[in-house]
Amino acid sequence: MTKGMVVERATGFQNQRLVVVPRPLVREALARPVTRRLVVTDAGVFPVADAHGRHRPEGAHETIVILCVAGSGWVETAGNRFDVGKGAAVVLPGGTGEAHAYGASTDDPWTIWWCHVLGSDAAELIEESGVRAGRPVIPLVAVDRLTAMLDEIITALEQDQSPARLVATAGMAWKLLATLAVDRRVPGQGTPLQQAIKFLEDRVDGAIRLPDLASLVGVSSSQLSKLFRESTGGGVLAHHTALKMARARLLLDTTDLPVAEVGREVGLTDQFYFSRQFRRLHGVSPRAYRAERKG
Repeated sequence: MTKGMVVERATGFQNQRLVVVPRPLVREALARPVTRRLVVTDAGVFPVADAHGRHRPEGAHETIVILCVAGSGWVETAGNRFDVGKGAAVVLPGGTGEAHAYGASTDDPWTIWWCHVLGSDAAELIEESGVRAGRPVIPLVAVDRLTAMLDEIITALEQDQSPARLVATAGMAWKLLATLAVDRRVPGQGTPLQQAIKFLEDRVDGAIRLPDLASLVGVSSSQLSKLFRESTGGGVLAHHTALKMARARLLLDTTDLPVAEVGREVGLTDQFYFSRQFRRLHGVSPRAYRAERKG
């Protein structure tokens, strides 16, 4: 952690915003409903944080989330060093006792939005984001959306740290961490997974063979299957079927097309096979689904 030992400027950046919830209030929040599951303990934004850095030989009690929106920096954890660029998040799980350090690069100091959280839900949310000792950095799909959430958290805590305000910011932080978990699964633009998903979306009324789709996007069948399992939790054909059923639901809800015609619209010309597939996913037949009162 030599890099972290050299750089140790924690605050004092021009135009920074910084909110620290008093620790007695944090302890009280962790004893109450809702905030015992998640509470924001600190939050801020450090613009062009020249010489910024922290070194914690025993890690931190809180889980730390850092969003890099400009410039670059680095993070060290579990004996490994990772570069952090614009549009990436650093997530350091709390309570592990694992040493960590992080800081801004010397030639292009980062601008970061950040928060610390505690609570029983924190570990599960972080695990869902895919963070582990060898992977503390997450590429972000839409960094502006996440910084807007942190801006809302900081603004709220700048007003006061009342129990009601801590409940409100707990909800905002839960959404922030959940969004990080979702972003990990969203395929990047132009990747084989994104191309394959787009191809299936454009051909809901057709059929596709896994080898043909894999060849089309330039990967092996096994690799494409692995990408789909990691992103969607299921295989290629299961995802295509789910898209077909989503289109079928829309047609059943918004048109008077006969069930057989709805099946043909999603590429399932055998009405009985279509009905079986629909029932398997929804637990009811297409006709029963259409008859349900919704809204």
